[in-house]
Amino acid sequence: MSRAWGLRVNTIAASNLVSRPLRRRIYRHAGLEVETDDIYPHCYFHTCDIRIGPGSVINYGCYFENVGRVEIGPRTGLAMFVKVITSAHKIGSRERRPVKWTPTPVTIGAGCWIGAGAIILPGVTIGDGCVVATGAVVTEDCKPDALYGGVPARHIRDLPPEAP
Repeated sequence: MSRAWGLRVNTIAASNLVSRPLRRRIYRHAGLEVETDDIYPHCYFHTCDIRIGPGSVINYGCYFENVGRVEIGPRTGLAMFVKVITSAHKIGSRERRPVKWTPTPVTIGAGCWIGAGAIILPGVTIGDGCVVATGAVVTEDCKPDALYGGVPARHIRDLPPEAP
């Protein structure tokens, strides 16, 4: 993306001085598919290749290295400082370790809750209704209606699909 795009999206729209409805308009004008006003300040987007569903909340300071596509379903909440990473390098020889760069999409389903500081790594799909604990590092797909936590994130228990 251009420097002007980065300035508009990651400096102006990310400012505390911009209202949430105006932030949404700036993001949409820049090409991001945003269907919610609830995106808080200081979020970073590497490209416009992202869709954020209606009723979702993206809290303060989230980081989207969205070189690969990022899909966030409706009614999903990302707490502060969540990182979504969509690319990685293959490991090469000693002469140059980071070689061939590979973008891979990340999908976060509907009704999910991603805890503060969690990191979602490339190629992961998080099923609908899933909860990822604070600080977890998600390296593999997460099944729907389940709680995951830890480094790396592991299945802790299943969750009821309906509220008690």
